Amino acid sequence: MKRSNLDGWIRAREGVTKLGREQIEEIQFRKLNILLKREKERGGFYSFLPDRLDTLEDLHRLPLTTEKDLIREGRRMILTSQSEIERVRSWDTSGTTGKAKRVFYSAKDNERTVSFFEAGLSELVFPGEKVMVCMPFSGSRGLGELIAEAVGRLNGIALAAGVERSYGELLDIMEQEKPQVFVGMPVPLLSLLRLRPENSFERALVSADACPDTVTKEIEACLGTRLYPHYGSREIGLGGAVTCPAFEGMHLRENDLIAEIVDEEGRILPRGEWGELVLTSIEADAMPLIRYRTGDVTRILPDPCPCGSHVLRLDRVRRKGTCLRMEKLDDRIFRYEEVVDYRMRMQGDTLYAEGYLRTDRADFPEELEGYPVRYRWKTVAMEDMPCYAGKRKITGMEKR
Repeated sequence: MKRSNLDGWIRAREGVTKLGREQIEEIQFRKLNILLKREKERGGFYSFLPDRLDTLEDLHRLPLTTEKDLIREGRRMILTSQSEIERVRSWDTSGTTGKAKRVFYSAKDNERTVSFFEAGLSELVFPGEKVMVCMPFSGSRGLGELIAEAVGRLNGIALAAGVERSYGELLDIMEQEKPQVFVGMPVPLLSLLRLRPENSFERALVSADACPDTVTKEIEACLGTRLYPHYGSREIGLGGAVTCPAFEGMHLRENDLIAEIVDEEGRILPRGEWGELVLTSIEADAMPLIRYRTGDVTRILPDPCPCGSHVLRLDRVRRKGTCLRMEKLDDRIFRYEEVVDYRMRMQGDTLYAEGYLRTDRADFPEELEGYPVRYRWKTVAMEDMPCYAGKRKITGMEKR
């Protein structure tokens, strides 16, 4: 089996010919100490930390960084001058404070992300192929723009579909351009495949939202090929981990990130156990984070990857929080082949689903995860928009 292309990317970026665990941890340890020295010299948020550690394991003794720290002290975390900031990404928190998180990126940060995207996409994008990018396009160095740039470096042709088009507009792109590859969130892909079973898609990378088993199986059955899941977050540079040809977990960008798994109290968990993902962005130029609690639940797979890579892998990722998750509901609702898309809200103790069907149907479950459900369906029309432009969530659950 071919080894992960990420291995070659790391070797080239770090100037090493061999990439075993020893080499990976040497790279991480060296960069971590460089970062700690920068923090001390800059005198910012992390300047209270030691300027050097004796071992990589000593990282576990440093305090964790939380979402509240990022909101309150974000500007003190910047290590570059304002003139070097190329992009600021801001978004509302998942809590009730109403305050927004802001993460700052330099040109170096964005370039490294494009380079990582290029390595990950090289598993499924080949020269001359068209790639339909259904991610947000928001101007200079936005997520969609960075993905499109990576596609171009692979001599592919990026189609900037974005996330604000109707089904009719998206299907027109598919019909006229005949893209071979899809990059975007999983449910919008499934919706398009159900609306247009005869299509040109051959491969797909899904990211930015959970992909439950039912959605995965349905997409792979339609494509006739395996999906390439990707994990990333705005806090750590958008790109974090990507699937290799073994399709057994997502290889971490370990020359840029150090990953840990912790329990509720912040104690380190061994590989193979599920817990919260904590990341240290050792290569970030503008705004590195040290031991940042991502709020994402996953595990580090304990066994070697069948592809032969020694780079650690993440299992599937979900958001920490309430046990009633949209992912669970999607796993049930999308078993019905008639469903194109739907949105869900909680009012009182009742779930209300509203969405689109390919044909009329009325025998959906009256209860989901212990809650009664009321449905409101319509036959999908070409002018209809997908129910979510971003991550899928149950509205009305914010204060529970």
